[in-house]
Amino acid sequence: MSETIEDKIKNYRTAPFDARFPNTNQTRNCFQNYLDFHRCNKALSAKDQDVAPCEWYQRVYKSICPIGWVGKWDEQMENGSFPGKI
Repeated sequence: MSETIEDKIKNYRTAPFDARFPNTNQTRNCFQNYLDFHRCNKALSAKDQDVAPCEWYQRVYKSICPIGWVGKWDEQMENGSFPGKI
């Protein structure tokens, strides 16, 4: 049952279990996936590669994170005041 990344993204329903974040509180999981998405986009864009694999992180953080947080982080990214290291 070897699925390609594209198949996994297409069949995505909700965020799977992540052993790095075993507790009920998923705040860190949310923030980490937001960072991973933007780091992935930055790294693959710099190499002129397809950024489709990064969609996985985006779907995960959009299913876990409150919309207000994502909106605030997006504004901070635009203003250059985002506290995370991307």
